[in-house]
Amino acid sequence: MTSTKKNYTLPLMMMFLLFFIISFVTGLQNPLGVIVKDQFGLSNFQSQLGNFANFLAYLIMGIPAGKMIESIGYKKTALVALVMGFTGVLIMYIGGNIGSFYLYLTGAFVSGFTMCTLNAVVNPMITVLGSEKGANQRLNFGGALNSFGATIVPILGGMLMGSSARETMSISDANPLLFLAMGIFAVVFLVLFFVDIPEPHIIKKEDKAKHKHSAMSFRHFVLGIITIFIYVGVEVGIPNIANLFMTAGPDKGGLGMDTGIAGTIVGTYWFLMLIGRLTGGALGKVFTSRQMLAFVSTLGLLLILGAIYLPLDWKVRMPVVTSELAFEFAEVPVSVMLLILTGLCTSIMWPAIFNLATKGIGKYMAQGSGIFMTMVVGGGILPLIQGYLADLFGYLNSYWLIIASLAFMLYYALIGSKNVNTDIPVD
Repeated sequence: MTSTKKNYTLPLMMMFLLFFIISFVTGLQNPLGVIVKDQFGLSNFQSQLGNFANFLAYLIMGIPAGKMIESIGYKKTALVALVMGFTGVLIMYIGGNIGSFYLYLTGAFVSGFTMCTLNAVVNPMITVLGSEKGANQRLNFGGALNSFGATIVPILGGMLMGSSARETMSISDANPLLFLAMGIFAVVFLVLFFVDIPEPHIIKKEDKAKHKHSAMSFRHFVLGIITIFIYVGVEVGIPNIANLFMTAGPDKGGLGMDTGIAGTIVGTYWFLMLIGRLTGGALGKVFTSRQMLAFVSTLGLLLILGAIYLPLDWKVRMPVVTSELAFEFAEVPVSVMLLILTGLCTSIMWPAIFNLATKGIGKYMAQGSGIFMTMVVGGGILPLIQGYLADLFGYLNSYWLIIASLAFMLYYALIGSKNVNTDIPVD
């Protein structure tokens, strides 16, 4: 008797598309932040509300997303998330066309529910869709597509914005990006609906006895979730505020750069994160998570300090794509280049922090992972605070918040990540 081996090529391709769309839709808030600032006459603080709404959903949906998977399985959870995603982007589209900032925020919030739920689905699903031996390779490829989506969205957004005068700019200028997102959601939904995928029973019948301890009983875990909250805010805040800095007029403390050029430069940040992730994966065999987090936190501190203090008339040439789709080298302040180079640092922080925070917590790992997902909300809160600081003290001075955040991450790497609760049973 021979057994038929299922071919999961098609659903795997859909999962890879989801890796792309998660970062693509999340990254939409970067160029849209510039657009809504001009369209509705907003402050830097208000321009980050869409990003805040997107990440706020993680705080609400993080743990429920895991419970959805337990109760209805990966496939149905993914289908529900795809419907929410299509709806969220559609609401943003309608909000842009009728000129409603609050409707746009609603769409960003609904989209955030989708991104959180899909994040909880795609990683385990891509693991079970194929051989166990090739799971790591599939995850790395998915991560690369995730970085690619984050890289191109600010570039495309900058090109689309560059075709409109600043005084007439509106969300409708980004309609091609919104149509692309809705199209991917629709295609993946249809494919997954008609394709059978495995639903492994990864959760066995749990022991009903209440545990005396929890993941929150470990000091290094509590400090770890604070660190991951800060990290996501740093990762998002650096490029978001840099984009506002580059595109704002000189009369508003900005550089008054072409939006296409600024979008390319911001895209370079995410591209460097892709390079950093590939490099970090290789170096992970040589250096510990503590060593890597300490190094990139220190390097990030030096880069941001340099960006704050170096004169803006110190220039460097960077490869860019203009709004007219022309490739050229543009002169930008060295400070901007240093901000973008921090993408190499932020690229490897998430896995390092996660590994340090969950090391030694044993049976509390599942609970800890759910809590970690809720802490992604930091990606919405810290950029909002940084936008407010930019309104008060200027764009570059707002990066003192990033300095403080990186200093805390360095503390966590050197001291806070040590497990001082080894007496707690974890088997």
